[in-house]
Amino acid sequence: MMESEQVEAVAQPYLMCPVCREALLLQVKTWQCAQKHSFDVAKQGYVNLHVVQHKHSKTPGDTPGSVTARRAFLSEGYYSPLKEAITACVDKYSVKYLLDIGCGEGYYTSAMQASTDVCVGVDISKSAVQRAAKTNTNVTWIVGTGAVLPVLDASMDMCTTVFSPIPTSEILRVLKPEGYCLVAVAAPEHLYTVREALFGEVNLHDPEKIEKQLQNEFDLVAQQRIDAPLTLDQAALKNLVAMTPYAYKAKLERREQLESRQSFEATASFQLYIFKKKAV
Repeated sequence: MMESEQVEAVAQPYLMCPVCREALLLQVKTWQCAQKHSFDVAKQGYVNLHVVQHKHSKTPGDTPGSVTARRAFLSEGYYSPLKEAITACVDKYSVKYLLDIGCGEGYYTSAMQASTDVCVGVDISKSAVQRAAKTNTNVTWIVGTGAVLPVLDASMDMCTTVFSPIPTSEILRVLKPEGYCLVAVAAPEHLYTVREALFGEVNLHDPEKIEKQLQNEFDLVAQQRIDAPLTLDQAALKNLVAMTPYAYKAKLERREQLESRQSFEATASFQLYIFKKKAV
């Protein structure tokens, strides 16, 4: 074997084979386990570990259109207060190994990576991960599912989920003892004026349900409310609608009426939680 084909050095194994659940090691451009299950790194720089037996649809996750809209919206900095609060938490807790669940097109993941030794971003949407992989080559980008997170048991210092589902049992499995879980969700009045324009009647978000979901396995150690006033031009308003479930939940007439506005005022409101895995 030539030197260029030798196994690349990794501080410790952290990826898990989705077929046999053994450790994956990177050999040049291929992740392979001891059972010889192999997964090639795509030319865009990600690896697909979403095996067919774990799939429930042909193209799961966000559509290319919503991914493009989210990238365009976030790149304008509208949600930068949330990004800054998240990265401050990663710094505070000295996170070395981090897993971002539902990483999307990588906006928050790339920001967190700068403070870690190993950063893994996983999303079920291939379109999203393809876009993410172009933004930061220092992240291990993976197409995968939260139902079977493609990382080894007790390998992560922190799991993060930003506006994404929270697979509690899998997070418990992959976190180290006393590891952390960072959760960012919508605060009650998040984008109230946008939702009012699209739906008329607005139901407030309920972030406290996250506390109830995790209270048996985690201790809540910190929480923070973040508000970001937004002045949106027409392009940003269209991208905001397109990147959310509002795009298909709202009636077309209401959506078109809102998107015809040249300027729109709104407030993005986020609830950020830090949970710590309870000692066994």
